[in-house]
Amino acid sequence: MTRVIMHGCNGHMGQVITKLAEEDTDVEIVAGVDPFDDGHNSYPVFSSIEKCDVDADVVIDFSSAKAEDALIDYCTASKLPVIVCTTGLSEAQLTKIREASEKVAVLKSANMSLGINTLFKLLQDAARVFCDAGFDVELVEKHHNKKLDAPSGTALALADSIKEVVGSDYFYKFDRSGERAQRNPKEIGISAVRGGTIVGEHEVIFAGEDEVIEFKHTAYSKSVFAKGSIEAAKFLAGKPAGYYDMRDVIAAKQ
Repeated sequence: MTRVIMHGCNGHMGQVITKLAEEDTDVEIVAGVDPFDDGHNSYPVFSSIEKCDVDADVVIDFSSAKAEDALIDYCTASKLPVIVCTTGLSEAQLTKIREASEKVAVLKSANMSLGINTLFKLLQDAARVFCDAGFDVELVEKHHNKKLDAPSGTALALADSIKEVVGSDYFYKFDRSGERAQRNPKEIGISAVRGGTIVGEHEVIFAGEDEVIEFKHTAYSKSVFAKGSIEAAKFLAGKPAGYYDMRDVIAAKQ
């Protein structure tokens, strides 16, 4: 049984994870941290991580950037593994998380979905074949109309995974509206769509001479990220200090 502290337990993702954890016999949320609490959770909730006195194996963090520094300090001092899912972190905070991984196990990924993280590997295998054969690469991502950043962090991570294996001469192209020119064969085009309540859709297109290969991932609810977070918790509990990501979770299942 993996004992979890849910940091940001009363946020939307915290509640989705709480519900899924109740259905998983290998995981138990033993405490939550959230400044707002009405007592509806089945576990004790503390207003800050410093006040939490419950023993656990790992922390799942879906909170806010302003709470991140205190969490990392707490986990480092307690040698408590932590899964960082909070977005909007500053460069200084990202550096602090990297430094913390020298003393405690830290897992951070641009996307917690098992499907997306399996896609990283599939795209690299495909890119080695198709890019060498002259195929063009385009990414299209779609999200709801309230999402602030564009392109998504996941789209950039997918593009990074391709660039990792095809070479540094490839570059990202985010907009073609200001120029009239033929497509550069080394471009990786990235387009963002915002509308409605789309949870998340990422499509990667390899377009060659007379043939097109497409990889597509669609998230129909945020449960896919919650499920990945729970699997990450099972993986990270008991791990030595280091910087991990969801690809390590996928690899452990193979």
